[in-house]
Amino acid sequence: MKHFLRMLIQVCLYFYCKFLWRCLKFVMRKLTGRCELQRICYNTKPGASRTMKIETSLRDSKSKLLQTSVSVHPDAIEKTIEDIMELKKINPDINPQLGISLQACLLQIVGYRNLIADVEKLRREPYDSDNPQHEEMLLKLWKFLKPNTPLESRISKQWCEIGFQGDDPKTDFRGMGLLGLYNLQYFAERDATAAQQVLSDSLHPKCRDITKEEISKFSKAEWEKTRMDKAIGYSFAIVGINITDLAYNLLVSGALKTHFYNIAPEAPTLSHFQQTFCYLMHEFHKFWIDEDPMDIMEFNRVREKFRKRIIKQLQNPDMALCPHFAASEGLINM
Repeated sequence: MKHFLRMLIQVCLYFYCKFLWRCLKFVMRKLTGRCELQRICYNTKPGASRTMKIETSLRDSKSKLLQTSVSVHPDAIEKTIEDIMELKKINPDINPQLGISLQACLLQIVGYRNLIADVEKLRREPYDSDNPQHEEMLLKLWKFLKPNTPLESRISKQWCEIGFQGDDPKTDFRGMGLLGLYNLQYFAERDATAAQQVLSDSLHPKCRDITKEEISKFSKAEWEKTRMDKAIGYSFAIVGINITDLAYNLLVSGALKTHFYNIAPEAPTLSHFQQTFCYLMHEFHKFWIDEDPMDIMEFNRVREKFRKRIIKQLQNPDMALCPHFAASEGLINM
């Protein structure tokens, strides 16, 4: 009975707040002479703050036109804006900036939804060793990461040198499908220097130079504990697929809206997502070294801590994960 009463109170509060909010919007329109969309566009700076407020306003509207506007086809955005302004009785000649601002916001909102669909399609497509395109991408990945070392055969233990688990990488792509391969190849090709450096570090952990005087003072246990000043290596490709999973979940959950709405002036694309992956790989590598885990068994702990840090950063509406390396030179910080 108590549970039922609690649920009833929550439902009543929901409808009360919703009714109160609609009354407040009505009063604000009468006082300012502007609808909520106008107030947001005129009082909020461009970027995630504005776009996310517009998205919430459209989604929560009682108008079916406004509700469906966040999922229209990109080619229909201009017509949709005309319909919205007609519905709201807004003269486009008197308010030309409103149409421009709404178009920019809708391009981002609709683009984000379409990006999720594109990424999901790649994630669901399994790696097929009988597909020449898939095989070509895999061989390119090796070439970009190991340009001076020929691959002896398609099935080879050499794949372990770039962080795959066995002699045939196709089995490692099961979790993220082609998306994992697309991201790894993008990183290795677009930012080859950084990718090769990360790979090298993951294979060759750095040891701290210790003087003979220091060594003489250490017991065997102290020596084993002190001789490494940085984390041991990890499997580059496997971590790349794992970071792809992180980027995918950030995208689907909506956490990346802050980033994309701040850096993509129009619709965010697959390239934006891949650039974000490059940034996450780069940052995770530094984070891993700074965390200095005892061994690879601490990977899940370090990854979760890294995930929480990224999510906290993305909660800032002004946040843009603006990496400063080659893969992201095309990003625009609004």
